[in-house]
Amino acid sequence: MQPMITMNEESFALDTNILIYMESDDLHKRSIAETLLSFNPVISSQVISEFINVTRRLRNISKRQIILEAADLFRYCPIVPTDRAALDLAAFLIQRHDFQIFDAIIIASALEADCEILYSEDMHHGLIVENRLRILNPFIQ
Repeated sequence: MQPMITMNEESFALDTNILIYMESDDLHKRSIAETLLSFNPVISSQVISEFINVTRRLRNISKRQIILEAADLFRYCPIVPTDRAALDLAAFLIQRHDFQIFDAIIIASALEADCEILYSEDMHHGLIVENRLRILNPFIQ
């Protein structure tokens, strides 16, 4: 079955948990993660840090090797830094929606990048944040 992925002209971002499936034995979820990444989505610096940390532990590889692999993996993706504006927006989102800290930073980065969709497995599927960012679980049929 195909994932719920819309690839019109919409800009989208990925949460860390989607990228982690690229290391998974679950071939269906791995395929979805690889497909999403092939569209060069927006990636926040928070997601990169989390991805590097988790992947390094999963694969037991050197710090240098995981950094080089991440740089290559995200070579064509727009990377959004966690700057002061993103942190201020994350604080606002926590107050308004009671998001977890790292989730709020990732959502704020997606909003700052004018994304229309944030693909995440563990955030609230279908939630629309600030009337412009829809959170979708790509593994839901």
